[in-house]
Amino acid sequence: MSEPAPSKPFIHLRLHTEFSISDGLVTIPALISRLQQLHMPAVAITDVSNLFGLIKFYSGAAKSGIKPICGVDVLVENEEGVRSRIVLLVKNRTGYLNLTNIISKLYTDSETHGEPVLAIDSFSGVLEGLIALSGAQHGDIGSALLGDDFEQAKSLLSKWQILFPDSFYLELQRVGKADEEAYIERAVNLAIETQCPVVATNDVRFIDQEDFDAHEVRVCINERRTLDDSRRPHNYTEQQYLKSSAEMAGLFEDIPEAIENAYEIVKRCNLGLDLGTPHLPNYPAPKDVTLDDYLCQLSEEGLAKRLKQLFGDEANNKEKISPYVERLQIELEIINQMGFAGYFLIVMEFIQWAKDSQIPVGPGRGSGAGSIVAYALGITDLDPLKYDLLFERFLNPERVSMPDFDVDFCMEGRDRVIQHVAELYGKDAVSQIITFGTMAAKAVVRDVARVQGKPYALADKLSKLIPFEPGMTLAKAFDAEPLLGEFVDSDDDAQEIMEMAYKLEGITRNVGKHAGGVVIAPTKLTDFTPLYCDESGHGLVTQFDKNDVETAGLVKFDFLGLRTLTIIDWSVKMINERLAPNENSIDINSLPLDDESVYRLLQRGETTAVFQLESRGMKELIKRLVPNRFEDIIALVALFRPGPLQSGMVDDFIDRKHGRTRAVYPHGDLEPVLSNTYGVILYQEQVMQIAQVLASYTLGGADILRKAMGKKDPAEMARQRETFRAGALAKGVDEELAESIFDLMEKFAGYGFNKSHSAAYALVSYQTAWLKAHYPAYFMAAVLSADMQNTDKIVTLIDECCSMKLKIVPPDVNSDNIILGK
Repeated sequence: MSEPAPSKPFIHLRLHTEFSISDGLVTIPALISRLQQLHMPAVAITDVSNLFGLIKFYSGAAKSGIKPICGVDVLVENEEGVRSRIVLLVKNRTGYLNLTNIISKLYTDSETHGEPVLAIDSFSGVLEGLIALSGAQHGDIGSALLGDDFEQAKSLLSKWQILFPDSFYLELQRVGKADEEAYIERAVNLAIETQCPVVATNDVRFIDQEDFDAHEVRVCINERRTLDDSRRPHNYTEQQYLKSSAEMAGLFEDIPEAIENAYEIVKRCNLGLDLGTPHLPNYPAPKDVTLDDYLCQLSEEGLAKRLKQLFGDEANNKEKISPYVERLQIELEIINQMGFAGYFLIVMEFIQWAKDSQIPVGPGRGSGAGSIVAYALGITDLDPLKYDLLFERFLNPERVSMPDFDVDFCMEGRDRVIQHVAELYGKDAVSQIITFGTMAAKAVVRDVARVQGKPYALADKLSKLIPFEPGMTLAKAFDAEPLLGEFVDSDDDAQEIMEMAYKLEGITRNVGKHAGGVVIAPTKLTDFTPLYCDESGHGLVTQFDKNDVETAGLVKFDFLGLRTLTIIDWSVKMINERLAPNENSIDINSLPLDDESVYRLLQRGETTAVFQLESRGMKELIKRLVPNRFEDIIALVALFRPGPLQSGMVDDFIDRKHGRTRAVYPHGDLEPVLSNTYGVILYQEQVMQIAQVLASYTLGGADILRKAMGKKDPAEMARQRETFRAGALAKGVDEELAESIFDLMEKFAGYGFNKSHSAAYALVSYQTAWLKAHYPAYFMAAVLSADMQNTDKIVTLIDECCSMKLKIVPPDVNSDNIILGK
């Protein structure tokens, strides 16, 4: 007979997820799934000194009807310097903010190496809204009880109860460890004498009992030990799994209050988080001017300057400028209506500061290059109307989501820009963002083999049989490389490694810093996210990753470092220093884009060191395509990807460009949309324009269609197909033709590239090609200097210099003015 279920479900209040990198194996999706199977209505995650997984846990649990309890497992130190563990659980919003501050100070104020330690005397005044569990036999009370010092235990308990009035619990565990029963007997006596409540936990580290061996390997990987190491501490038991309510009730049949109190604690914990609402920092606009009005004023002034640059004396020609003015007004209306004026102003400010500080900034990156407001404000440097770049690809008025400018800075100046932002908005409001490294396919095989004590040569062979590709998994590796399966089937040790590697693949292994992500808070950061820094006290980052930090309400800005901008900057500075005043100085941002010498260089395939165009495959593509206009460089950036190369799209494009095949348009009205790509649907923006022209979609609606095609959601695609068909029929398009055009769009949407990004990067490609064509010695000197740490690349670049008939002059301490030239 099965044991009867308890009247109230047991709630686990002490559990380490994979974000406890030292010893956690529980993944949040698997945890939620198992809780649903066990009919457990709530759970706490209490990772070691961090809240890394909180947002993922809170969101996932809430969606699944499970009550999320927020907590941490921390190491504390009393006045005598004695260290022990306690668990802190959050009751409400006040408790959450207090815990966030406590955990942040653990890292920002810590001077210790290893796990940070919280001094008990720092608790004063910051514990409201928190519940504490004593840490069972691992807490200071437990140590005193096991040391037969009942009076000391009573004294310690009294101090904790003063810190946590009506919110301190003596924790009991039965997981098969030494001295458990001796501790429990004494703890219960202490509880009776002091009227302190007790609570049961299972100190969970993994979900299923059979996961114990995988957990031991996980711990050994972190400790850099092998399983058979005789000195290895065995701190865990196979009982530390996610037990059912019935199992826990059976374990504590003699102390039912310990089970009931877990449920009572959950009733006291009611944290509500406001997730998904962005909170922009406060842009320092002039007094008595709204952000909306200030954005309009600066945008209109900026556009006037741009139009003067574009059209010179004809900048007042209404016929020429009216499309720009109309587009600006449309964009401003959308931006202000969506509440994003501050966002544009913030990005404008730090980009303008960088330019004023002679820090090179890229012309644009991603879909932001499609905004004329961004162009007018100097955020981007590419005319979006000239190249048919769409604002709605960047900011869709029909689907509210934060705009996201990715900004490239010179590698040398990027950190100065971040420092400026920190000084402007406050150091306690600006931080970079954490990343989590996981046990990827190649690495997990090596880690497991090392821990199991297998020969290095075996691990090396297995790892090398796994293809080196982004997103590679063990399952994909077996499909892609038949030799891997054959070898594993023939070798028992290899099978043992793989069996364990499958269990650990994808588990969080370490933490790092996001390449470019920076958050700016409207108040102090800890109102939104806990903070973390490395053992040296440097590298301050948010504890939430780039997705979670936005879910928590912070706005992310991407400050990316691009080495090519450094190369361009060095080249131009050398040229202007050495040639001025004999010639006019070069303005790299004002180059004519029809320079024949640039296109001749490209057509010869001499693109080593030219941004985005230097790989062997790209050189072959360039020679076939024979670019002779800037639109062709935009197309090259978009075409050189696996999808277009494998689909036949590239061959069609080239044959049509050279007249070997006639350009065919699915419908006559689409010629203006597709003429630049000879009838080939190459860009995502073209998919949107086809829907607009042929089926009367708004560009916002067309962007939703584009995203649906990319995600291949059958239900959404069926709705979009009907909308497109009805819209096309209303415009007199034949139904069969409308269906076939929709199929064509759907096919190419998977290959389509963001034209805004392609055009912005094509401009950087053109600038590097122009420098190589006109000032080869200066350009190659800058390239060699930028890559001097990469020996393999230097060899290739020196070969290129030789083929260009450039003389390489070695360093000379006696010369301070080496003349560059052929």
